[in-house]
Amino acid sequence: MKILVIGTGAIGGLYAAKLSQAGAEVSVVCRSDYEQVKRGGMQIKSLWGDFNFKPHQVLQSAEEFKDKADFILIATKALPEISLPDLIRPVLTSETSIALIQNGIFIEKDLARAFPNHHLLSIIAFVAVKKEQPALVEHDDNGKLIIGEYQNSNSQKTRKIFELWQKSGVPCVLSEDIQLDRWKKLLWNASFNPISVLAGELDTKQILNDPEIRFWVRDAMLEVQLLAKAEGYEISDDLIEETIDTTAARKNPALTSMLLDFKAGRKMELEAILGNALKFAEEKNIDLPLMRDHYHSLLNLNAS
Repeated sequence: MKILVIGTGAIGGLYAAKLSQAGAEVSVVCRSDYEQVKRGGMQIKSLWGDFNFKPHQVLQSAEEFKDKADFILIATKALPEISLPDLIRPVLTSETSIALIQNGIFIEKDLARAFPNHHLLSIIAFVAVKKEQPALVEHDDNGKLIIGEYQNSNSQKTRKIFELWQKSGVPCVLSEDIQLDRWKKLLWNASFNPISVLAGELDTKQILNDPEIRFWVRDAMLEVQLLAKAEGYEISDDLIEETIDTTAARKNPALTSMLLDFKAGRKMELEAILGNALKFAEEKNIDLPLMRDHYHSLLNLNAS
């Protein structure tokens, strides 16, 4: 299988490397660390084992790709200024499937609208991984993928990429309803992410060790629960408690992706995680005061 990966930050780098380890022919589009990856590959330090990932092609833009991809795997940050259709259009063939690994809710719509006849996978990663140095990915917790068909089912190709990740040791689940799974992931993302920044740059252990902030997390999750119900998805109170308890029980406390971006001076993924949810809430005439306050506070931080 020939796979072109666009977005080789921490998540893209890790899961591209695991596909290569399983025998796929993986090419990557790199930006800031192009020279380092071209010269020596990408070093993966992982709880699944350390290894060096040498891509088949190392490119500075998708247009340079000299082949036809079976899959284009998109793992860029979910930022409104990045047009995903424009990124992949130059290398998309009628036979190419698209796989999207990003945070957030309602993030597939631009791709589905631009390419209505293409097989589209939506993938959710539950992983603690960072890339603080060029060509070095450090993975220290979890790593499970939930893989769901969003548009134009092709079970044979979906099973193929699923089995490649499985073969390399990545725990995977095939989703029966990827939108429901995205709402469940949003429970965590729409609570821990903004609170980690707004409460004073805290990791998950620091957040949950403070009873007042722990209630704050639960209140944020209750707003997500309310919004999911408006789309016909029931999220139980038990799942909220389980999500909090599982996070508290982690061996290594997590630094959220928003906090890592904030500390590094990068833009945070506000629209995908909070903005899209708030637009949906407005359509349904649902008031989410906590999420709205988080969004506007972080918007000001992003701007500065």
